Amino acid sequence: MADIHKLAPFILSWEGGFVDDPWDRGGATNLGVTLSTWRQVGYDKTGDGIIDIDDLRLLTPDEVIFEVLKPHYWDRWRADEIRNQSLANLLVDWVWASGLHGIKIPQRILGVTVDGIVGPKTLTALNRRPPAALFDQIHKARLRFINDIVRNDPFQKRFLKGWQNRINAIRFEA
Repeated sequence: MADIHKLAPFILSWEGGFVDDPWDRGGATNLGVTLSTWRQVGYDKTGDGIIDIDDLRLLTPDEVIFEVLKPHYWDRWRADEIRNQSLANLLVDWVWASGLHGIKIPQRILGVTVDGIVGPKTLTALNRRPPAALFDQIHKARLRFINDIVRNDPFQKRFLKGWQNRINAIRFEA
């Protein structure tokens, strides 16, 4: 079964420190966590009564992994139940980067109900497919997805190479 401790270093290696790029639709981000995500799942680290950029700047890698990644992304994919680590890495990283698209598009590929909820039918379909071929299908779909983002919003082209590099860095291992 897949293990979050194998994915977490990969995610952290691709996420820099604090960034507030005006072209990034996610807005202010630290270690890959947007301010909007931290407001939903985090807490007031500074104790000033509001969750804001000051709190986001104080995030630690352990908080990112155990308070954000594990409960809100890894568990959302029920990744502990995915038999192939490479598939778990590709799927969880996709939902980390793109929200529900990282569940709905793979559900479409698997031929299950596309509802954005990973339940027993999605997991069974996932675990029954030959992992290498499925990994290749999902990998290609993810690359098409980011190319569609850029086609629909050319201002996002500045991020395309980085997105491609990140996706291509996730390799299949049996």
